[in-house]
Amino acid sequence: MIRIKHLTLSRGGRALLDGAEAAIAPGERIALVGPNGSGKSTLLGALVGDVPADRGEIDMPPMRTVRLEQIVPGGKQPAWQFVEAADHELIGARAAAAAADRSGDGMRIAEAHDRLLHAGDADARARTKELLAGLGFSEAQSELSVDALSGGWRMRLNLARALFVPSDLLLLDEPTNHLDLDAIVWFERWLLRYPGTVIAVSHDRDFLDRIAQATLSIESGRLVRYAGGYSAFESMRALRLSQALKQQAQQKARVERLEMFINRFRAQATKARQVQSRIKALEKIAIVAPARLERGVDFELPPVEDAPDPLIVADGLQAGYADVPVLSGVRLTVGRGARIGLLGRNGAGKSTLIRTLVGELAPIAGTCQRARALRIGYFAQHGVDDLRPDDTPLSYFQRLAPDARESALRDELGRFGFPDQHALRPIGPMSGGEKARLVLASIVRTRPHLLVLDEPTNHLDAATRDALTDALADFEGALLLVSHDRYLLRASVDQFVLVDGGRADAFDGDLDDYLAWLQKGGGTQRAHAGPGAGGTGGTGGTDGAHGSRGAGGAASARASSAAGGGAGAPPRIDRREERRLEAQRRQQLNLRLKPLDDALRKIEQRLPQIERRLADIDAEMNNPLLYRDNQRAIELSRERAALVRERDDHETRWLELGEARERLQQAADDPEHVASR
Repeated sequence: MIRIKHLTLSRGGRALLDGAEAAIAPGERIALVGPNGSGKSTLLGALVGDVPADRGEIDMPPMRTVRLEQIVPGGKQPAWQFVEAADHELIGARAAAAAADRSGDGMRIAEAHDRLLHAGDADARARTKELLAGLGFSEAQSELSVDALSGGWRMRLNLARALFVPSDLLLLDEPTNHLDLDAIVWFERWLLRYPGTVIAVSHDRDFLDRIAQATLSIESGRLVRYAGGYSAFESMRALRLSQALKQQAQQKARVERLEMFINRFRAQATKARQVQSRIKALEKIAIVAPARLERGVDFELPPVEDAPDPLIVADGLQAGYADVPVLSGVRLTVGRGARIGLLGRNGAGKSTLIRTLVGELAPIAGTCQRARALRIGYFAQHGVDDLRPDDTPLSYFQRLAPDARESALRDELGRFGFPDQHALRPIGPMSGGEKARLVLASIVRTRPHLLVLDEPTNHLDAATRDALTDALADFEGALLLVSHDRYLLRASVDQFVLVDGGRADAFDGDLDDYLAWLQKGGGTQRAHAGPGAGGTGGTGGTDGAHGSRGAGGAASARASSAAGGGAGAPPRIDRREERRLEAQRRQQLNLRLKPLDDALRKIEQRLPQIERRLADIDAEMNNPLLYRDNQRAIELSRERAALVRERDDHETRWLELGEARERLQQAADDPEHVASR
């Protein structure tokens, strides 16, 4: 069991986690989510001991922990050898065996080869080949030196190394960024068979839905646990935020009611106890922080005007480099409003096809005709590399549009998450996601008829991906999309072209059909490496009582003339009659007050019960372990809402009854007032 206890982690003087707590059971697969900069990678660093805690601790038993490296590797080693070199125990066992063999000492040789056996040397080469094949490496690529591979393939080698080393805990930071769709599908199957614990940071929601059993979300410096993958987390978090918003509104209404009572009755001695009780209740109310669903930006794609039709027509197209064809016989028409997704493994030719369609590459043979007035917005896979580090977003836009007003450029930048001073920051230190947003903003400003996007989400966080997905769904123009983001593909395109085996043909089916085709061995055959390639091991209410006017009357006095008295003699008061009338008034008043007092007493007995139960529910809902059981969380949420409604109804009714009682009391004490009514 991994236990995170009161953990505080800081970076650059800013607290990322503050008193965070969580528990992870052995063998669990956990998705770790949160906005960019919230502390996900920092927490992974703390789990391997690279980042010291400011406060708190991480309590975990001894376990073999492997973290996916994020640095692009290099070297002259063959790719397969570079993967095996990650297992220091295996390499040490091989060196010990070689030294023992040279020594000629039989006992030493026996012990060294026993160690070699336990280190997994017997099947190491086979496991390496299976891992590399699963991640898309051909036999020829696995023999190439690390330096001879592109950056994306080198990052795949890092993943292969992480999977090769025997481990009990696997920490994965954006493991799918450099994988094509079929490699991701293979990787998911591998993880589902891995017996150890997995903590994965990823912006690929489909990947997390497939592999995660629970989700840890970093929210305001705390770790909140939800059962299930990303979609379940999103639903449950939306429920919690909705509940928080309702709680804010309820809290505001309650504060207003309490303040109204205090202000109304503060000066009345008979209400002193009730007033003090309400003042204490007001002081105990904890202010609920504003609840909001954080989102990166909301992209705004411009309307499409005067689009030609068709936009692009390719006929018998042969595309490639230096007269070496990658694709042949391509026939493709991109019409106005078309929404096409390109499928195929990395290296199959998707980017080559796109570059030829947009005019970056000349066809080797065949034709590729683009409409005369066509405006294309092209996001290249490595387009962010062309940005100048010393530029700012504003100066970059000013170079692209020297005649545009600065205010207009700032407005455009603001819509893509670069408001105010953010537009004046140097581009160089920006994150990959920020640079990708900037490039997207630059191509959108041309008001394109056709958007051609080659892996646009590689560096975007989940919230920004969602914003882009929503924008593309509303985009009126045509779309040509290459992406391994299944959620984006499903939401944005309605037809597919499969690039495979040197051809680009219409794919008869949807994305699920393509995934099924891959699992059946479609396209390039992949060996299915398993975990053995590195792993071991009720609304209450009170019926109202209507107030009525008091029945008391003025005491009658009888004036009589004393025997022999004159007409101006003072009146004589009948004290006995006065007492009788006063007792009658008190009796009548008590009869009217009794139902009010009974109702008030019931409310005052019930309110503390409600408050105690609400406190118990809040304590349970603040426990991250609750969200392993979504049904229990929903039940508690519903019970809490009902109790809050009951409390609010009781407090409102308490005020109404108190005011009615006050009116009756005043009427009994003021006979002239009664007479006037």
